[in-house]
Amino acid sequence: MNLVVQGPGLSPVALQALVDLTRPAGITPLGAQACCLTAAQAHPELAERCEALGVDHAFIPATRRLGDFGLFVTDMDSTLITIECIDEIADMQGLKPKVAEITEAAMRGELEFRESLTRRVALLKGLPEAALARVFAERLQLNPGAETLLAGLKQAGIRTVLVSGGFTYFTDRLQQQLGFDYAYANQLEVENGLLTGRVTGPVIDAEAKRETLIRIRTELGLAPSAVVAAGDGANDLPMLGEAGVGVAYHAKPVVRAQASHALNHTGLDGILHLLGQ
Repeated sequence: MNLVVQGPGLSPVALQALVDLTRPAGITPLGAQACCLTAAQAHPELAERCEALGVDHAFIPATRRLGDFGLFVTDMDSTLITIECIDEIADMQGLKPKVAEITEAAMRGELEFRESLTRRVALLKGLPEAALARVFAERLQLNPGAETLLAGLKQAGIRTVLVSGGFTYFTDRLQQQLGFDYAYANQLEVENGLLTGRVTGPVIDAEAKRETLIRIRTELGLAPSAVVAAGDGANDLPMLGEAGVGVAYHAKPVVRAQASHALNHTGLDGILHLLGQ
């Protein structure tokens, strides 16, 4: 197995400490803050040492190559972008703390997603639709490395999917901005320019995310091993479980524990390093 180490803490001194710990056969630079340690040895102190250094680590098969993959599926809120859109929309109503509390409970897996969505959206009733535009223009930011990740996947011919328990207003615009092949999310109902406090159409919850991955994977004729998925919350776990490689990105502990790999310090472009050369 090869060991990929990456992150802002990967200084020359830190790298040497990890080399001394794992005794690899060779070192291949992957970028300014990433290296692949070939044929590295496991060590019981590795995880603790990396966390102390501010470095992500992942053992990957030596034979893994980027060309082995054909589909990438990602969550939006707090994965592709830095915010939870519904929390920022609620802030326009002065309700962010109340909505954020429900969001956090759902992300930790303490509250069923459909219930949390219904309760949160209901609090938005009467908000002008223009508030969505303000959130997109003033508050929505991509997580570091998002554009590099999407460009690298596209160059490799990998199809990309944005699937979110958030809202189509944002996924549609991000699809156009970043060039996703597919985008799915919940549709906020609007009447006379105001949010009704309801969603319309199918609800995109954890099961819908999983089903979306399976459907597109089947349409493309891909094996599960050829699929990569990324997410940060409990409602992403079924989707991550259907992928050959599931990446927990700056995720809740329950997600980090079950994903193939976890990135806690690295930007989204770090996913490319986990997929081989």
